[in-house]
Amino acid sequence: MKSIFLSLEQVFGKPLPLLARVGAAAPASDLALMTAPDDGFLHEPGGGINYYLADGCADRFGRAGGADVCAVRPALLLEQGEERLLRRIRTDGGVTTAEYGSYPGAVLESSLRDMAAREYARGSLPDTGRRVRVCGEPVPVYRLGSKELIRLTLRQGGVNGFVRLSDGTPVGEGESVFLELRPVRWLYDPDAALLLSCMALFGGLSRDEAAAYLREDFLKELCFEGESAAQDAAFRVAEHDELSLIRAYVEANIPVFLHGLSGDGKSDRVRQIDPQALDIELVNENPETINGRAIYNEARDEIVDVKPVWLVKLERLCEDGKLHILFFDELTNATKQTQSVIFKIVLERFVNNRWPLPENARIVAAGNDRSESSAAHDLAEPLFGRFAHIYIRTTVENWMPWAVRSRINPFVMEFLANNDLYLRTPFTGTEGNADPRRWEMASKALDSSRNDFSLLEPIVGRETAESFIRFFKAQRQLAALGEYTDEELARFTTARRYQLAQQCLYLAAARPEEARALVKRLGAEFVAWFDYMLERKQLL
Repeated sequence: MKSIFLSLEQVFGKPLPLLARVGAAAPASDLALMTAPDDGFLHEPGGGINYYLADGCADRFGRAGGADVCAVRPALLLEQGEERLLRRIRTDGGVTTAEYGSYPGAVLESSLRDMAAREYARGSLPDTGRRVRVCGEPVPVYRLGSKELIRLTLRQGGVNGFVRLSDGTPVGEGESVFLELRPVRWLYDPDAALLLSCMALFGGLSRDEAAAYLREDFLKELCFEGESAAQDAAFRVAEHDELSLIRAYVEANIPVFLHGLSGDGKSDRVRQIDPQALDIELVNENPETINGRAIYNEARDEIVDVKPVWLVKLERLCEDGKLHILFFDELTNATKQTQSVIFKIVLERFVNNRWPLPENARIVAAGNDRSESSAAHDLAEPLFGRFAHIYIRTTVENWMPWAVRSRINPFVMEFLANNDLYLRTPFTGTEGNADPRRWEMASKALDSSRNDFSLLEPIVGRETAESFIRFFKAQRQLAALGEYTDEELARFTTARRYQLAQQCLYLAAARPEEARALVKRLGAEFVAWFDYMLERKQLL
């Protein structure tokens, strides 16, 4: 396998087949955003970034020498047989992509940042011994549960003094963040045996320095020694989603701890594996209700231990011989005394040192992070160490199949499919906020009220409800673009004009003349933007 730079001709002159449909623009990874110094012309508002080519520096419009600051978008030439190392090869709309290797391209999800920072400050974040070179310097790779990550400090914040990462997080100069190693997705041309990264991965190097790094350390760090051995028939490296991971540990009789934010569907995943799972909400329990009570038997003049009710239920549930889950929910919200009792059960599989758990009972626990709940406690290290830890991260992409199966209201699904940032909004304590569970509540309210949008605000909050209403009003207005008067358009803010121009762009394929006529009424600035975006869209 060999790293190369594509030429200006291959990218902009006569684009290679793998670029013909998607265009030359490349979005920036979070690592690239933090390491490619922004001179004010590095990034395109839509997410594109300048990147190096074989001819030297070129900007994103194909002008040779048009950029002094560039990120690096790696390209790889495969040798015979190396295509077997690729994973998750997909073809969609004539474009083939594949996964190969992993790289610290994305900021760690918000639900885990406090935990990572806390463990790092304690010196207890495990160092894997691996290193990734960032701006020419080796950076340690740490492990947090099943995730691998690096800690990076922003040296230069660009023209504004800060960088805004892919999830909207602003990072100022001198601030540190954790970036997660994730699989790298590549555009793939099987005929040419060529891979081109879908994103510009990193910056902070001159072109010569970047070329040297790509030839030497990059390939080693992309696929650490031993990873390619996955093809060895003696073992396998399977692909798992969160549900299949939980199921695998349950079948292996390994206790599982599910981390995630409220509404992320932790208990729902448990129910998908075992619909009869016995759910114990530990926030409502104490050591006595977990361990059972001691009762004085006056007739016999003795103390009699009585099984806890939950254990009796579990024993009856497990009489059918099938695997059943004992689900300790909200373990992080339990008191330290209750956590100690749970530790004994997890460790010994005995309750109160006398009653064994059924052989076919399996333990799963769940809890929220302290950043979300002021009542949450850290798990003691011995208890933490008894679990396999799975971090639940609900996105619109993995939530949508569940929404279809659960017959979620179509207005909710359409809104989130086009506005994924609203899947979860911050909790303020003063009004409703959005999360996957609350969108399910919103769906029920819409279904029962024949889609009365006024019911949304108490559930998901005022700002989200207003955005929801504006979105569907805009969809309705697409069918009547000519109804705006000049006076109405004159009162539009610049942001609202761009929003209307964007709507016209969606309609351009079906009604191009009407769409462009309305954009002309917005002004020359918006016509120029509309024509540019339409041209780009036609190239995709």
